Order: sequence, then C-alpha cells, then structure tokens
Amino acid sequence: MYNQGWSDHPRGVHVKPLTPDGSDVTIFYNGLLHRSGASQVYLHAGFGDPMHWSIVEDYRMQHTPEGWKKTLNMEDSKLSFCFRDTSENWDNNNGHNWVYTTS
Repeated sequence: MYNQGWSDHPRGVHVKPLTPDGSDVTIFYNGLLHRSGASQVYLHAGFGDPMHWSIVEDYRMQHTPEGWKKTLNMEDSKLSFCFRDTSENWDNNNGHNWVYTTS
C-alpha cells in the first residue's frame, strides 16, 4: 500500500512521500511564518525519538507560489520538525513540533 502522506491543514503543514517506501519526502509549509510574510523559511528537523532528536539540521526551504517546500531523505522512520524564519521567529506547533512516521 502506498503511503499518501500526512497533513495538518489548519497549521499549513503537509508531508508527501515521493517513494512507495517513504524513504524520500517533501515537506510543504504555508503556515504562520508564510502568512506573516517571511522572506525565507527554514525547516528545523531531526530524526529518531521525538524527545531526543538526532541528525538535527536546519534546511533552507524553497519558496513556491503555494508556500515553502523541502525534500529530504528519511534517515530514520521518525522525523520531528518545526519551522523558523531569518528573524528567529518559530512555528513549532505551540511547542509540540510535528512528527511524521513512515510505516
């Protein structure tokens, strides 16, 4: 069965797998920072246990007419993430971040 992805529509976050096994995903964002007019958005992401992220990176997202996007290779079955702009404003789901898990 092909994973169709995951969305948090109210907060403008969507994760779309690009391969049947979910090893590559694209994260789309048109949430608070986008709606506030951020000139650049970064995906702040880590893998593994959501309470103890590993392989933590900030990824520059690409601006699109619909918002922002970034494609990643899943280093683990769990991806924890949030967003920030160049002014250090964060969108972290009210402190809960977002977690995407492949099957």
